[in-house]
Amino acid sequence: MTARRLLIVEDDATFARTLCRSFERRGYVVEVTGGPDRLEELARDFAPDHAVVDLRLGGASGLACVSVLSAIDPAMRIVVLTGFASIATAVEAIKLGATNYLTKPANTDEIEAAFARVEGNAAADLTAAPTSIKTLEWEHIHQVLADTGFNISEAARRLGMHRRTLARKLDKRHLS
Repeated sequence: MTARRLLIVEDDATFARTLCRSFERRGYVVEVTGGPDRLEELARDFAPDHAVVDLRLGGASGLACVSVLSAIDPAMRIVVLTGFASIATAVEAIKLGATNYLTKPANTDEIEAAFARVEGNAAADLTAAPTSIKTLEWEHIHQVLADTGFNISEAARRLGMHRRTLARKLDKRHLS
């Protein structure tokens, strides 16, 4: 049996490293890239049969990565991860070739289960998993930061907080 080959496209180096180690322990051969740069070349050389793609890759869209990967190998099992879930992006990811779409935080078990799911589940739970206030706050801060091109002063102004307060919050989360 040939080893399963997984490509992780994730700009959060810590999360990518964690996923990489976890999947390697499960027998996957893993390659990691931080964004769309060199993605096509890497995917052709590495020839993955599975991929995990973050929806937001700094200033780039993970949807473009899904499109590239799907064009290279339409049979590739692609799971899109996002902290900013929306119906529109989920539908678009599936249209572009993603196998599944999960909201962060997603663990290795959930991602591997998403690779295995081929058909929809009519009995899927319709209630959203509860999200903590801290997670909602962080997602809102990150969204505003992304909207401002990661300009801390402008993001702080839009969030209605002092720049130093925002900087302290970012230091605690180790924004990369």
